[in-house]
Amino acid sequence: MAYSSYESTKVPSTCPLVVMHGLLGSKSNWRSLSKSLHAKTGRKVIAVDARNHGDSPHDEKLSYTHMAEDVRVLLTSLNIDKSVLLGHSMGGRTMMLAALLFPELVRGLIVVDISPIGTSKSIHLIGAFLEAMRKVDLPPNVPLLTAKKMADNQLSKVVHDIGIRQFLLTNLVETGNGGCKWRVNLDVLQRCFAKQVANFPPVDKVYEGPTLFIAGALSDYIKESETEDIKKIFPKAEFERVQGAGHWVHSDQPSEFVRIVSGFLNKLT
Repeated sequence: MAYSSYESTKVPSTCPLVVMHGLLGSKSNWRSLSKSLHAKTGRKVIAVDARNHGDSPHDEKLSYTHMAEDVRVLLTSLNIDKSVLLGHSMGGRTMMLAALLFPELVRGLIVVDISPIGTSKSIHLIGAFLEAMRKVDLPPNVPLLTAKKMADNQLSKVVHDIGIRQFLLTNLVETGNGGCKWRVNLDVLQRCFAKQVANFPPVDKVYEGPTLFIAGALSDYIKESETEDIKKIFPKAEFERVQGAGHWVHSDQPSEFVRIVSGFLNKLT
């Protein structure tokens, strides 16, 4: 699993924060926030790319169980005994499952705008977005900037929100031989999304450690009616709703997001 590390020369006295993006995101989306969180807390911050995303390898298997295991393997390979896990959306569910399966490795858990219980009414749009990306047709030997303009025009027929299109277009990269391609594994994402990613897997475990759920006040991914059911799985869960933020809480209100996460982290050893 590919990752970027944000740290200073001073050896931190606290365990690191490991961050995973959401569906169709990457560690690069978290570069600025990772730097800010490191500066505010002194913790080493490790931002990772989930399998089939960013710089991580493509694989025919994609499920929360596979991605949680990827996190465990990374922590083991880096000789990290304990860490705080933070994940947004798909990354949030991955980190929830990792905490449930490997609690001995987890000092705390931060879940950003995703629930282990229900999901958003808009979840059906994801399939249409993936199909729209797959249908983008680009001629060979087109510069990246031109390719992004062409892809944006084609995506706009299905993805009407320019902010979402710009997010999707972060996945369009140069191939090295003059062309451009999607760096995410669209075939696997399309095949696995509905059955393996759209919903949290059934679990019969409980994570007893410190847990923070951060929801966007304009988002319906974490419903207030789910609070008690969430606490059955994460008994120490705390909840924060960020005003003026939708599903991408950390992008909509970055300063408030950093303040909330830093406050939670600074209470942990």
